[in-house]
Amino acid sequence: MSKTICEDRLTFPDNGHAMALFGDGDSHLRLLEKELEIAILPRGNELLLKGRKRDLKKATGLLNALYEKLLAGEEVPLSRVSDGLRAVRHDEPVEPLYSGDLAIKTPRISVYPRTTRQALYVEAMRRHEMTFAVGPAGTGKTFLAVAAAVEAWQEKLVKRIILTRPAVEAGENLGFLPGDLQAKIDPYLRPLYDALYAMVGAERVEKMVAAGELEIAPLAYMRGRTLGDAFIILDEAQNTTHEQMKMFLTRLGENGRMVVAGDETQIDLPRGQNSGFVQALKVLGGVEGIHFSRFTADDVVRHTLVERIVRAYDSATPRPQNMGNW
Repeated sequence: MSKTICEDRLTFPDNGHAMALFGDGDSHLRLLEKELEIAILPRGNELLLKGRKRDLKKATGLLNALYEKLLAGEEVPLSRVSDGLRAVRHDEPVEPLYSGDLAIKTPRISVYPRTTRQALYVEAMRRHEMTFAVGPAGTGKTFLAVAAAVEAWQEKLVKRIILTRPAVEAGENLGFLPGDLQAKIDPYLRPLYDALYAMVGAERVEKMVAAGELEIAPLAYMRGRTLGDAFIILDEAQNTTHEQMKMFLTRLGENGRMVVAGDETQIDLPRGQNSGFVQALKVLGGVEGIHFSRFTADDVVRHTLVERIVRAYDSATPRPQNMGNW
């Protein structure tokens, strides 16, 4: 790769937006310098950039895209700069990431996809009746699916939201806990509640449950039902058996949407028992109407240490457990 140092200049006509683009104390520019190994010298509303040609191209493309967002009235916090950097570092386009059409509006917050693959996932959930989300923890599979479900319910595209998990840890291992079955199950379903509380608030969640507009329940509760006019999310799908997965997928009713989210490397089924999720990925690959969104460690949007942990485990574990012969 050429190490020839080049120069480029950018001018941003609106001084106020230019200052917002640069960040407090030029924090956004300092982040670009660090991540892309370039030098950026601000002069009023103009920037002088020095570095390798390829890196300068990434920086100028990202800065121009962020400036357009500011002109459109959107905020550009440091987190959005970081998200754009993640994309350009992997030579991915930033246009899908910053498309205003992909912002998911919920009653309390607007949820933005933070990686290019997340942006494509959001688009897929809006266009397909069934979407599989495959990838490691921290990639936004469940959170974005819950946001999409809330948006569809809010816009009256569906009448109810159904969130479910295979309660692997909620059987004999939790049998000693006090309370009825629901009390035992609730801790296992807590991540789904947490996402909903962030988007609609705890009080509204309770009202939705009382009105039959929201159901959060173990996968076993889905048996024998036809789920029409609903946005249905199966989380932790890697812990389904073949029978459970087939049962769940065939619950889809008229005007229904379904998202199946799982991580092939985090299977908690008893040793020797095949994952219905892993099997479904192979069996349903060519079925029309089903979309598969795949995420990698590059899409981890939790703490940066989580991304490094995922990469370390990926390197040390070449094959997920419990995959059998599927």
